[in-house]
Amino acid sequence: MKLQADRMEGRNAISRHGGEGVIVNGVEYRRHVLVPWSGEVSPWPVGNPSAPSADDFGAVAALEPELVVFGSGSRLRFPPAAALRPLIERGIGIETMDTAAACRTYNVLLAEGRSVVAALLFDGPAQGA
Repeated sequence: MKLQADRMEGRNAISRHGGEGVIVNGVEYRRHVLVPWSGEVSPWPVGNPSAPSADDFGAVAALEPELVVFGSGSRLRFPPAAALRPLIERGIGIETMDTAAACRTYNVLLAEGRSVVAALLFDGPAQGA
């Protein structure tokens, strides 16, 4: 699905998403990915996509956002509560939704000037660490 996000200088807007990846600032990412509000978009080497760990979310917390939008794939799957400890300990909010909704929500928060990170999982066959 193509999103009509405004291109904001220095911001990482998601312009397109699908079941196997996203396009951020004209670059396609086809593996699990971390999309921070600014800075470098990077792979997210999640060990077990059906149950991300505290180490997985520790990498997200290290980006120091005020809010994380976790996209769990094509269907809504909540991460284990213990996995969220790195975010909770730093007072970072988290919202869980399917990846398509996470992409849309991320762009809205980005447009509001929020320091948000999209932590996105995809269901495609080429996924993994």
